[in-house]
Amino acid sequence: MSFPYLSDLINEYFGTHWHLPIGMFGLFVAIAIFVAAEVAKKEVRRFEALGFIPSAQLPNDVVLPASAMLSNLTLICAMFGILGARLFHILEYPAEFLANPTEMIFSRAGLSIYGGLICGAVAGVIYLRKYALPVIPMLDAFAPALALGYAIGRLGCQISGDGDWGTTANMLIKPEFLPDWLWAQTYQNNVAGVVIAPPGVYPTPLYESGMALLIFIFLSIKSKGQYTAGYMISLYLLLSGIARLLVEQIRINSEYQLFNIGFTQAEFISALFILIGLYGVIKSQHVKKRMAAA
Repeated sequence: MSFPYLSDLINEYFGTHWHLPIGMFGLFVAIAIFVAAEVAKKEVRRFEALGFIPSAQLPNDVVLPASAMLSNLTLICAMFGILGARLFHILEYPAEFLANPTEMIFSRAGLSIYGGLICGAVAGVIYLRKYALPVIPMLDAFAPALALGYAIGRLGCQISGDGDWGTTANMLIKPEFLPDWLWAQTYQNNVAGVVIAPPGVYPTPLYESGMALLIFIFLSIKSKGQYTAGYMISLYLLLSGIARLLVEQIRINSEYQLFNIGFTQAEFISALFILIGLYGVIKSQHVKKRMAAA
């Protein structure tokens, strides 16, 4: 069962007949942004105390701690992230956009998580450079928060049924210890308005949320150790890229063709994340070894 609006969830469990125009996906995105911002703020403050992040340089020689700039940074990243998520979704389905551009632009369903992450990150980097804040240490500080925000946001996809589910589930290979709902769901009353025949499809948003939560826990533990600049954000890119690439094998997405090879937008971006992340992890480990030997 899906719950496009908050009132759908309330009515289901309390037997009421309210209608509150609060979309569950939007609500979870708002929660994800707030929680991720709070987690990032704590990590930035820790970096400031360690001397990794200097103060921001504002006009008229005004100096502020980097953590005091996070509210504006979060707002900018969120706004451009939402725009980027819609833009990348349109790029993924150009034929559907040309057929009905208004529906694609203003639909409640259909957002690219990677589009939001990339465009939000670009806007954030521009903001950081404007106020002379170091980009790489700030990205390192944000790495665990990015994973946690992704985990929460994907729960919004799952609850609202926004179309980010997987292919038809093969019940013959389902492990006996797993409950049926964790292997296949029909997403009745989903916000995309799609009717899914039993046994259902793989609930891939749940899988992504679970993996993102594990990545958050792992990064939170690793962040307390010693590492060189760029290691944490590289580790985030590597792990999140692997997780998404795995899930893409059982998701339904539009494919591109290049040299007779089919791939989805998310697969291409995941592969880039893995390559960039792996390069960053290896490079930072080499720097760490040189510093230890010096």
